[in-house]
Amino acid sequence: MVPQKLGINGLGRIAKLSIWHHVERQYFSELVVNIGRDVGRSLEDIARFIEKDSTYGRLHHYLYGCRAQRVIEEIDEQEGAMRINGVKVTFLRTHRNPAHIGWKDHGVDLVVDATGAFLDPTVPAEDPKGSVRGHLAAGAKKVIVSAPFKIKDKSKEMPPDAVTTVMGVNDVDFDPKRHILVSNASCTTTCLAYMVKPLLDYFGPTRILSASMATVHAATSSQQVLDRSPKAKAADLRKTRSVFNNIILTTTGAAKALGLVIPEMKQIGFIAESVRVPVTTGSLIILVVLIQDESLRNPIGRDLINDVYRQAQSHFPEGYLLYTEEQNVSSDIIGLPRAAAVIEGHETHTRTAAVRFDLNHVLDVCATISREEGESMDVDQMRRTVDEKMSSSQKERIIQIPVTQAVIYGWYDNELGSYTNMLGDRTVSIARMLV
Repeated sequence: MVPQKLGINGLGRIAKLSIWHHVERQYFSELVVNIGRDVGRSLEDIARFIEKDSTYGRLHHYLYGCRAQRVIEEIDEQEGAMRINGVKVTFLRTHRNPAHIGWKDHGVDLVVDATGAFLDPTVPAEDPKGSVRGHLAAGAKKVIVSAPFKIKDKSKEMPPDAVTTVMGVNDVDFDPKRHILVSNASCTTTCLAYMVKPLLDYFGPTRILSASMATVHAATSSQQVLDRSPKAKAADLRKTRSVFNNIILTTTGAAKALGLVIPEMKQIGFIAESVRVPVTTGSLIILVVLIQDESLRNPIGRDLINDVYRQAQSHFPEGYLLYTEEQNVSSDIIGLPRAAAVIEGHETHTRTAAVRFDLNHVLDVCATISREEGESMDVDQMRRTVDEKMSSSQKERIIQIPVTQAVIYGWYDNELGSYTNMLGDRTVSIARMLV
């Protein structure tokens, strides 16, 4: 442990599991956790909440195996602190607004905001409803947000002091001299980045024509245990339906966030969808990619796609990308450390076909684009040139281009195994720059 403190705002799923991560890792000498309200009857109730988890079991078993004993000790109600696996953890239970937390008084320079409530980097620190910038006003030097940024005012752009990163993909985009707000993206964006990056590196962005994904995602705490009536003016009535009994269609911002992490994706048509299913963690991305092929006789096949991932897993640090030919189910992924994506090669499949293009239509589109951009283009001359170059069998101006559609499956533990562990790596990497 180094004499450096970490602040954590919130005590939800990611905040609680971040405590697990950091008391196991023992990089920080102390954790200061702001809850902003009383919890239970005493600090012992907070200790029990942290110690037990319905998904991952008991903390000490997670740390040291099934024969381990409790690792929470020295619970001091007056100080609001305890030791967890030897790491001092102090709990603050007074202020909800980040600007009022007082990180400076506790010697905290780096804060992870895991509330999901303060995601707009354009909101000023003094906003009465609270802002992520409030942590800076309270004394923090850097803030990491455990979710994608969401700018509510669409007329505003991303501030230059804010950046979105995924460890191992674009974490070098973080400039310690310029950036003070860092989004760690989302669990889905993190997995998706590790599924897309190897394909972009191998084929290049110009050969990938389009992509789409659907995440079959575990339930989250924003969903309802039982059906309840929607709030006034609620647009999505499915969010209030029971998570136990339903497969629920929802939305994901993974496509937009991926463009911030991998800028080349902005050139590619990309659609992202999400479905929530009644499991507590362990999610799956089904990625469909359309690739411009080179031959109908020797097309891109599943073996090539799988080889891309086999080779790529050695290029990423810390085991962030794993390739397997095992037949998995979602519970097999739970707790798997640091695997942002687990590619299930057994299910990779491809189909290749010729896509027909009418050059007359293509030329008309080029002419329209030229006019819209204020350029002059002699379409008739282009048609004459095409006629000269094409054989007699191609006089209909129809060309065929081989295109391969690849379907890839990627598992991820959307809580502890993938997302929280990678958030921990991002946190420590920034902390080292502050020392």
